[in-house]
Amino acid sequence: MKNSDAMSLTAALLAATGSLVQDIHTGVTAHGYPDLRPTHGFVFTLLAPNGATVTEIAAHLGFTRQAASQIVDELERKGYVRRGPHPDDARARLVQLTDRGWSCTRAAEQAAAEAVRPWVEMIGERRLLALRDELLRLAPAGPIRPSW
Repeated sequence: MKNSDAMSLTAALLAATGSLVQDIHTGVTAHGYPDLRPTHGFVFTLLAPNGATVTEIAAHLGFTRQAASQIVDELERKGYVRRGPHPDDARARLVQLTDRGWSCTRAAEQAAAEAVRPWVEMIGERRLLALRDELLRLAPAGPIRPSW
């Protein structure tokens, strides 16, 4: 691949990613959650299955434990998460989504569907799913971390 092709590919992927993040954030705001930032969504994706500790959140985000704790404090104040006893570790506290957090997660899923709808209309669902499959092969394993 020529350097110019590599540059245009990376520019297109970054532009698409930035657009998706912004569109999903705008959608979440429109669904009634104006007090959240995109970083919070990365936390919610980790918490959605079974919760996590602050240490796990820090590792997931690539943040310090202190920074992750501040984010959890903020989300707890806003009613999106709660801390409780960890079922397997008496020293740890488990952070879990509240009903409000789960509701916001569903709003984000809806916003994501709305964000990709124009892409489906542009290139078709079959091609978009094929693109997804190829990107899943290329994407590194592990958490998706905010880069801003």
